[in-house]
Amino acid sequence: MDIPWEERFACRMEGVTSSAIRELLKAVQQPGVISFGGGMPASELLPAEAVREASHRVLTERGHYALQYGLTEGYPPLQAWIIEYMARQGIIIDESNVLIISGGQQGLDLTARLLLNPGDRVAVESPTFLGALQAFNAYQAAYVPMPMDDEGLEIESLEAALAAGPCFVYTIPTFQNPSGVTLSQERRQALVELAARAGVPILEDDPYSQLRYEGEHLPSLLAVDASRCQSASDVYQGNVIHVGSFSKLLGPGLRLGWVVAPAVVIRRMVQAKQGIDVHTNLYTQMVVHEMIQDGFLEQHVARLRVVYRERRDLMLAAMARYFPPGVSWTRPQGGLFLWVTLPPSLNAGELLGEALCHQVAFVPGTPFYAGECSPHTLRLNFSYPRPEQIETGIQRLGEVLAQALEPAVFAIEHEIASP
Repeated sequence: MDIPWEERFACRMEGVTSSAIRELLKAVQQPGVISFGGGMPASELLPAEAVREASHRVLTERGHYALQYGLTEGYPPLQAWIIEYMARQGIIIDESNVLIISGGQQGLDLTARLLLNPGDRVAVESPTFLGALQAFNAYQAAYVPMPMDDEGLEIESLEAALAAGPCFVYTIPTFQNPSGVTLSQERRQALVELAARAGVPILEDDPYSQLRYEGEHLPSLLAVDASRCQSASDVYQGNVIHVGSFSKLLGPGLRLGWVVAPAVVIRRMVQAKQGIDVHTNLYTQMVVHEMIQDGFLEQHVARLRVVYRERRDLMLAAMARYFPPGVSWTRPQGGLFLWVTLPPSLNAGELLGEALCHQVAFVPGTPFYAGECSPHTLRLNFSYPRPEQIETGIQRLGEVLAQALEPAVFAIEHEIASP
């Protein structure tokens, strides 16, 4: 007798769906398609040679150690690097505050695993990172969406969300995915203070903050909270769970990130992680530490900033040339993404098929919403495509948008002309 597998799956799987981006990437493998869909770094800038050299040194000098089991908390020298990195931001932590994880996504999963019971609420930006929604859906979360404007989440919506009693607030305050928007300094302060007053933790997702192309650096929410509650000598014991990642800086295939949080949170995360994967790949941790310990990361990120700023500017200029009137978009100061708002008459999901016929791809905005969605929105990535692809791809997409708007424009003109 065949097992009816769909009837065997746990109830929590009912809210788990495939990533729209992962599915889209399957559709854009055909030659000639220009993809603005994935949140990927530029392939030609991935530091393959530095990884090769670091791997050779690790295997030659400490190979037997690198291929053994490691500590769940992480490779101690890499933990020490993160402690120093945080100290440069004015955040005092020690090894009890740091957990090395298998990519930033695992930090979202571990936080949800620790804090959520079925039906518990999470306050999220609207729109928000669809990978976070995937992680939280697996624990049967409910959502309190918080609208945003050009300065990030609106304080009025934050206050209303906190009044609803969420288990935590999830935010990407710097170069947000998908919008590219950055939370202002004033609102960072307000978020930290209001959440502390309400007794609600903050989950800060911070994969992009080093990719700033213009404007003043803004402190992380972790740094803001540390200045609020931390004395000069005590390690951090505040209200923020901070998730960082090497994915956008060194390469997503490395699957390496970290969590900085109060020691009591890290202890519980360690216990949860032991039941998932025992520890993060020790070999990868050692290779990354070997690469970054002598300033390579700073030099590499400086190069990324130059290239990605050029590509952002190219995309913005191309959109201004080729997109029809009525289409608007964000102008991020860093990160990897632009957020496009179409006229309400257009549905980005319905336009995707036509765009693929024109050999250009994007991600429709709908999957980024936890509540009521805006189907006339879409996300564009500018870091992955090469400059010549950006020009051609945006021109193709502009043609698709113009053609889609023609019937609506004709109808309006006809209505105006009619007596």
